[in-house]
Amino acid sequence: MSELMEMKRVISGTIRLSTIYSIGLHELPPFIKSFLTDFPSVNVRVEYRRSNLVYEDILHNSVDFGLVAFPIKMKQIEIIPFREDRLVAICHPNHPLARKTNVDVSMLGQYKFISFDPDIPTRKAVDQIFRDNKIDAEPVMEFDNIETVKRAVEINAGIAIAPQATVAQEIKQGTLASVNLNGRGFTRPLAILHRKGRVLTPAMKKFVKTLTGKEVEDV
Repeated sequence: MSELMEMKRVISGTIRLSTIYSIGLHELPPFIKSFLTDFPSVNVRVEYRRSNLVYEDILHNSVDFGLVAFPIKMKQIEIIPFREDRLVAICHPNHPLARKTNVDVSMLGQYKFISFDPDIPTRKAVDQIFRDNKIDAEPVMEFDNIETVKRAVEINAGIAIAPQATVAQEIKQGTLASVNLNGRGFTRPLAILHRKGRVLTPAMKKFVKTLTGKEVEDV
């Protein structure tokens, strides 16, 4: 048996992930597919959770890794940067905004706005963007996940700010339009979390490498 085959066979076990919906549904699938192709003996279990519960799962050692946006520094948690999403404005294809390619954030204040629930990290980041740009936008609707936000925008109930990766499918299908925001700072950092001091199995190390392109020791 070749060395490579031997290595693939040896790397086995279960990896338990706790992830927010947007990462689990839109960012993770190609990485998991690639990982399972390389290491078919590993079982990956994914749980979809609200952001605050992902941190709890890590602290309670009930999962191996967590995946969140806008990671919060905590003493007992190791943060490994994963990738950065671009935040874009999204609207119904017939919305006046859809005719533009780029827009200043200040323009968004004139439209009905749909947002995430106040405790969701992406909502907090959007609120900060609005404060920085002195925009007074009271959401007409608030939801706890990106899928429902998109459905509300698709029926033209308002516009929203969303991570680009989470709306790629709808843009392609023509059910939503996206508009780039002028300026800097419209990014959403994603991170992998694990409890500090946790011994990572060979399978876990390979999983992190699949996601980040780096060996765990190098991160």
